[in-house]
Amino acid sequence: MRAAPWPRWPEHDVAERDALVAVLQGGEWGGFPMPNRAAERFGAAFARFHDARHGLCVANGTVALEVGLQAIGVEARSEVVVPAYTFEATAAAVLFSGCVPVFADVDAETYCLDPDSVEEVLTERTAAIVPVQLAMGFADMDRLTEIAGREGLRVLEDCAHAHGAQWRGRGAGSIGDAGAFSFQTSKLMTAGEGGAVVTSDDRVLDRLFALVNCGRQRPGRERDHVVVGHNYRLSDLQAAVLEVQLERLEEQHRRRNTNVDRLITALDGLAAIEPVTTDTRVTRRAVYQFVLRYRPLALDGLPRAAFVAALAAEGVPCDGNFYESLTTSELLAPDAARYPAFAARPQIACPRAERAAYEEAIWLPHELFLGDAADVDDISAALRKVCEHHSELHELSHPAIDEQTVVRTAR
Repeated sequence: MRAAPWPRWPEHDVAERDALVAVLQGGEWGGFPMPNRAAERFGAAFARFHDARHGLCVANGTVALEVGLQAIGVEARSEVVVPAYTFEATAAAVLFSGCVPVFADVDAETYCLDPDSVEEVLTERTAAIVPVQLAMGFADMDRLTEIAGREGLRVLEDCAHAHGAQWRGRGAGSIGDAGAFSFQTSKLMTAGEGGAVVTSDDRVLDRLFALVNCGRQRPGRERDHVVVGHNYRLSDLQAAVLEVQLERLEEQHRRRNTNVDRLITALDGLAAIEPVTTDTRVTRRAVYQFVLRYRPLALDGLPRAAFVAALAAEGVPCDGNFYESLTTSELLAPDAARYPAFAARPQIACPRAERAAYEEAIWLPHELFLGDAADVDDISAALRKVCEHHSELHELSHPAIDEQTVVRTAR
């Protein structure tokens, strides 16, 4: 169905080049002395865009989660609730901050953290909740902040997918005590790597600054938060690129959302695939990935791997194994000697996370939606073609055949 190239990511032009040249010629390339000029400007602008008072740049998104937890006051050895369906870094950052990640299940419609499941795993050691604003939606922030307020818990939003998104008119990251963002290459804004933490709490900012800047205090502040800090600073070369990327974000959101709405309409009536639900309280949607729920029974039990491989063979980039369930992830297998409390954490079944990870979810990257209506129509035509010809795929599907084999055979 598709042989032409898709829109390239990242989008960039002379504006990013000029920003980099200005930093190169200015001679202040790194992150020290902090705050460096471009990083300070970008952090402030990024925070305003998300309805927060402060934004601090850091080295990457995992670091943003790690120092974010420490800065909002989560003590070492505390338990922190995270969704079972997310990237491993969400839980790894909890370990890096000296705490214990506890997995709760996700909502079947949105794949975001389920508040009912959160309540199941709370103990006297629980100190925080980390909702992940996943793919193209939000966790139920009303329920989660209510639970946190009732139980005296902190909330750190994982906003790695949610640049510019809003819940009830409030920016992602501004609803909890702080929000952590990533600027890794695939994200909706990128400098290749990088991250940021946003907050409206002055004391949280003070702690963040010391944690990121080798323990040094924020200029003009009292030395009231002494820590052994890290060098987690962002370079001004990266920050200069991010300043330009932020200027692009609104227009890119408009393009993506127009094209995503077109695809949702085009797929209406297909029993085998259904877009994940976006909560009606999401007042600005950020589409990091367009996620479909696959229903194998509608195609006579065709495995997701065969469907994904056939769609890829039709020229549509996609992924079924985008995330594992953290309950079974091979990437999240902590050394028992280093993290003994992890093995003793409270555990519940997370069947919805496991279904999403291994049976249902199909992820389409956001750059597919930076083109025009013809691009969207190619995606919908390819999806319909695979559904209509699924009987041919049954002949290729066998437990011994992996996704790549099916792709090669289909081609």
